[in-house]
Amino acid sequence: MQGQTNIHTSINIRMYALLALCLPCFLSGNVFGYEYGEDYSDSYYNEISNGERLQTGATQIPCTPQDLSRWNKLFIMLEDSQMKQDMLLHQNEDMVKVEVDSIQKELHKLNNNKACVQASENTCKCISEQMNGNLNKAMEQLREAADTYQAQNNETLQQLIQFSKNQATRLTKLESSSLLGAGLGQVAMKSFSAYPKEQEASNADGGKLERALMATVADLQRVHAQLALFQRATAHRFLPSGCEMALLFPMRSKHIFAEVIPSMSMSLQSFTICLWAKVTQTLNKTVLFSYGTKKNPQELQLLLARHSVLLTVGGETHLVEAHSVVTDGQWGHFCAAWSSEQGLATLWVNGENVARVPGVAEGHVLPSNGFILLGQERSRSGIYRDLDSSVAFTGKMTGVNMWDHVLDAGRIKEYANQDGSCDSRGNVIGWGVSEIIPHGGSQYIN
Repeated sequence: MQGQTNIHTSINIRMYALLALCLPCFLSGNVFGYEYGEDYSDSYYNEISNGERLQTGATQIPCTPQDLSRWNKLFIMLEDSQMKQDMLLHQNEDMVKVEVDSIQKELHKLNNNKACVQASENTCKCISEQMNGNLNKAMEQLREAADTYQAQNNETLQQLIQFSKNQATRLTKLESSSLLGAGLGQVAMKSFSAYPKEQEASNADGGKLERALMATVADLQRVHAQLALFQRATAHRFLPSGCEMALLFPMRSKHIFAEVIPSMSMSLQSFTICLWAKVTQTLNKTVLFSYGTKKNPQELQLLLARHSVLLTVGGETHLVEAHSVVTDGQWGHFCAAWSSEQGLATLWVNGENVARVPGVAEGHVLPSNGFILLGQERSRSGIYRDLDSSVAFTGKMTGVNMWDHVLDAGRIKEYANQDGSCDSRGNVIGWGVSEIIPHGGSQYIN
């Protein structure tokens, strides 16, 4: 209905515009090119003679098509803008109506979901209670850990105090056994004079315990320095494992070695050799223990090579080696074991198994009637001739023993204890029992 009204309005507007354009033409008296100013009183004025043509000019159109087209476009634009405005208004009204309906639906849903909101609140409360419970548990565990740490600190302090007392007792014994230790015991006892007070402080709070612990550590450091000084002063007299004597090889020479007379035949299918050695300097080959015959001068050898220890059985083709286990200038306990039945050979340094190789000279038997040398190896031309000084041992050696069987690991570790006893002796070679003859400049020391 509204569209029809708009069409009628448009037609009326066009008609009014056309009348407005043509009205001046009527007022001027010239319509479609005719003049109305003539005098029509003469009745014969309009007669036209035969053959006479009326000379008239071109017909004038009051409104050109160009003017009409321009106005048509203007009115069409006005109509289009009006229609677009109406369409936009309708579209906006529809969109607003849709949004309002959506909001009303959401509000309706919220009003109907009060139970869900209540459930969410209950869930949040439960989570909050659980978090509070976990926090309380964590705090309790933290308090227990703090109590445990405090107890451990107290126990550690007591152990340090007891250790300090033991060190003081040991220093007193060392003082009584050495002239160089004169006056050292008094200094050590002065260092420990404050320990009863520190023991009382162990029951105080954490701050006092920490101060007492720091004081104990400082005293222990002073005692350690005093012990180091005393050990350096008496190191040249120290022998491991309670041994009372040792063999000294003062220099590297082909004339300095020791000959060993075994207590039984060397025709063996298994053996274990153990000894203590403090080497001054190791070269590419330094002999500790060597057994040779005229046929094979290197039948059995226990060697050092730089920082390695080696064992050969039946010649150098059967070799067992352990690297980075030797330190110059320090006592070390070296053991070598071998069994012909399986050819299993092992090396031990300071009670630790450092090499284990099967298939070494399997089925081999050591020949008898050979010579055992310490610190040197037999030459092919004879035992005392043409020896090689480059393989000679220089340093100290003690606790040399040999058994005709393979010792178990427990006994080897026991013999490697520096604070142990030197009373254990092998049945083939026994230290302090078997005859060991020094040659050249080698000698016994204690």
